[in-house]
Amino acid sequence: MENNPSEKQKHATKYWRENLKYLVVLLSIWFTVSYGAGILLVDVLNEITIGGFKLGFWFAQQGSIYVFIVLIFVYVRLMNKLDKKYGFDKQ
Repeated sequence: MENNPSEKQKHATKYWRENLKYLVVLLSIWFTVSYGAGILLVDVLNEITIGGFKLGFWFAQQGSIYVFIVLIFVYVRLMNKLDKKYGFDKQ
């Protein structure tokens, strides 16, 4: 890593900017699935049944939780790559 404090600050700023970009994208996906599929599109999705349950009901009750859990693992993977990219994995 750089020795210049201003270069370290720029490096850290780039890291956090990219981290926030990941957070915004992933939380937008979760919001879209939970709010869109679970509330806004529930009537349309309820036309489809899977395993005897209406799809809109499933998204409202369980689907958004499953999507959130998958997004947690995606976030961990992205952050591990980001840490390696910026050299924060060696601390």
